[in-house]
Amino acid sequence: MRETRERFDRSRPLAELHSNEQLKHDSHFLRGTLQESLIDPITGAVTASDALLTKFFGIYQQDDRDLRDERRRAKLEPRYQFMVRVRLPGGVCTPSQWLALDSLARRYGNGTLRLTTRQTFQFHGVFKRNLRALIQGLYTAGLDTIAACGDDNRNVICTANPLQSPVHAEVSTLARAISSRLMPRTGAYREVFLQQHAAPVNGEEEPIYGRTYLPRKFKIAIAVPPQNDVDVYAHDLGFVTIVEGGRIVGYNVLVGGGMGMTHRTPATFPRLSDVVGFCTPDDVLTVAEHTMCIQRDHGDRKDRSHARFKYTIEDLGIDWFREELARRMGRPLQPAREFRFESNGDHFGWVRGEDGRWHYTIHVEQGRLADFEGKPLLSGLRTLASSHQGVFAVTTNQNVIIAGVPDKDRAGIDRLLSDYGLDSAQRVTPIRRNAIACVALPTCALAMAESERYLPQLLAKFEAMLAELGLGDAGINVRMSGCPNGCSRPYLGEIAFVGKAPGKYNVYLGASHTGDRLNALYRENVGETEILDSLRPVLQRYAQERMSGEGFGDFVVRAGIVRAMLHGRDFQT
Repeated sequence: MRETRERFDRSRPLAELHSNEQLKHDSHFLRGTLQESLIDPITGAVTASDALLTKFFGIYQQDDRDLRDERRRAKLEPRYQFMVRVRLPGGVCTPSQWLALDSLARRYGNGTLRLTTRQTFQFHGVFKRNLRALIQGLYTAGLDTIAACGDDNRNVICTANPLQSPVHAEVSTLARAISSRLMPRTGAYREVFLQQHAAPVNGEEEPIYGRTYLPRKFKIAIAVPPQNDVDVYAHDLGFVTIVEGGRIVGYNVLVGGGMGMTHRTPATFPRLSDVVGFCTPDDVLTVAEHTMCIQRDHGDRKDRSHARFKYTIEDLGIDWFREELARRMGRPLQPAREFRFESNGDHFGWVRGEDGRWHYTIHVEQGRLADFEGKPLLSGLRTLASSHQGVFAVTTNQNVIIAGVPDKDRAGIDRLLSDYGLDSAQRVTPIRRNAIACVALPTCALAMAESERYLPQLLAKFEAMLAELGLGDAGINVRMSGCPNGCSRPYLGEIAFVGKAPGKYNVYLGASHTGDRLNALYRENVGETEILDSLRPVLQRYAQERMSGEGFGDFVVRAGIVRAMLHGRDFQT
């Protein structure tokens, strides 16, 4: 144990650690040379070091990979552009904020909005010259992009729709409170992007993070049983809401989850979090801060592929974590309470809340809001936002809820949903409703294969096969990722495709419908024909041998087609 603690010691000279640690330390609390980079007229990019710093402000520098060869031949630099992600704890925005997001996407982005698995919005195709104007437009709407990316606490997610019940409202408020408590305090965002005066740099500018912030990103989720729509086991820190007598009495605490890995690198793996105890509502913020700070102080700052909290927990152990948290809090967590999940998907269509108002969940294929032929989603939601009096809630499954519709307005909403094709969830197959994909090509620099652009084509072939086998109504959970980093939470899909090379994927099977079991590798580095040919006999067996109510993931484990994968360290073997 002592050797492991020494290996993670933050007091080691920066020269011995990853180069990012020196960069963060020397960046003057993330200022770097961003002021100069943003006004440099020679290039559409920012400097390499500044590109790392912009991530702390929800901004990723990218280029259009479809145009790389063409521009190289023309002796032009890559078509640099930026992805900008909004910080939206709990995924809730007002109609006026929705209209602002829509307007900014059409004015400064590529004319689309992307709903993400972190319950927020992404702008794509933003050029450097428009970054400040976009950020300032968000600020005017009461929104920001702080810590939506970077080595910090990311957007805090929770079971969607705060208007569903008083319990959901309290959880949504908690998500915002945690986000505020753990948000970086640097004045760089205000100075660089809002061009406002900020406090001078001093040793207290980042009282929680310090000069080097976290070793890697940190993700927090809050679930309200029986719905596990946030996939609470997939996060560094999770809270499971415990309700007794209609009120929240506290939260079970889960630590050490995470999705990312690297192909053929057994030291990296997805991991489900462990339930470590129970805390009262009064202690939640304290537990969140101390847990993140434990990772700040003990996470690996030398090897970034080993720097996530899940590896700290794997190496030091759950008992060590409990003792360390108790030492910092001055008392241990209470024993965990019982809870049960029934699903990790969304419920589409109309649902009535406890106060009598209605809520409608719209299916958004792969989370992309645009005006498609015959389905003008962006325009439809703009029209809805112009008259809706409630809120919009983004789900972690890339869908959106129109929340808080009174009886008198429901018929009008129904007409708009029909006119703009926003009622598609009633017409598409269950497998398409439940599918999730990451953005991948052409903009993500990490993508090894297609995802968002390809999954609908693959699903069409699956739908034909399922219909032929009598499984047209099977709600199989399918997820696709263009690389193994896991933005679409692929390792919790009953069927998952993870990009290995252009047109090639690893196929995983066997996750549970409740998010408490990982899937396992079934086929490696295969293309579409092999994917379909290899899955047909499995689906045929499922059609013939499944038990009543048995999910596909549960069946393939029971039938011995893949083994139950509960522990990520064995994931790549």
